Amino acid sequence: MEYFCGIDIGASAAKLVIVDRSGRTVAKAVRKSGVDYADTAERCLSEGLSAAGLARAQIAASLATGYGRSNVPWVDGSMTEIACHGKGAFFQFRRPMTVIDIGAQDSKVIHLDERGRRTSFKMNRKCAAGTGAFLEEIAYRLDLPLSELNPLAERSTGEVTLGSFCTVFAATEVLEKIRNGAKVEDIVKGAFRSVVKRIVEMDTIDGALVMTGGVVAHNPLLAKLVEKSFQTPALLPPDPQHAGAFGAALFALQEAEKGDPPC
Repeated sequence: MEYFCGIDIGASAAKLVIVDRSGRTVAKAVRKSGVDYADTAERCLSEGLSAAGLARAQIAASLATGYGRSNVPWVDGSMTEIACHGKGAFFQFRRPMTVIDIGAQDSKVIHLDERGRRTSFKMNRKCAAGTGAFLEEIAYRLDLPLSELNPLAERSTGEVTLGSFCTVFAATEVLEKIRNGAKVEDIVKGAFRSVVKRIVEMDTIDGALVMTGGVVAHNPLLAKLVEKSFQTPALLPPDPQHAGAFGAALFALQEAEKGDPPC
């Protein structure tokens, strides 16, 4: 059998998915992107092939996406994160939708019609507000591992409002809140709310609301806050962190079936 591979080299993490001809995922891999994207991609591929019990020759086509997509030497082509997150999300839900991807360095709002065609999109690129980097800075200021943010925020009973969207100013504001005796869990909940507010300001929701990306995968409370803000249920793919890599694998499959190289 032939298989198809997608790899998403993000600013923080690299994700890989291998699918068969039906689009069924047979293997996944994830690791920190690091500074050598080519080496990270190679390690992800080796891990995925080993998990699926496949030889490299069985990968008929592969495609890269993400921040470091141009640094993967063994792929047949590349595509934007917007296209791949949309592709991965539509495969799971197959309806008109708005996909919100919260990434480490940027956030995206992607609108898809009933056939999965992109009708419009918006990105937040100018600052870290509304991204994973904002939460990383908050965690740093509070001397907490990222993995503790969601459990802490869920325990909050008196949310602290952070007035600034700017990461630098918000970090200073966090220190001030600590001096004034605010509880850590309430500060973290306030940071989550700041991310959500920035997302809500970006665009409106058409159709179903679908959320992807590693940030929401590791912080499910964000999805609950987003759905309350938009007053519509938030749908999550089976593995939100791998949605982009999954979409890239589906594009590799699609282009192979058409007989055209990915581009």
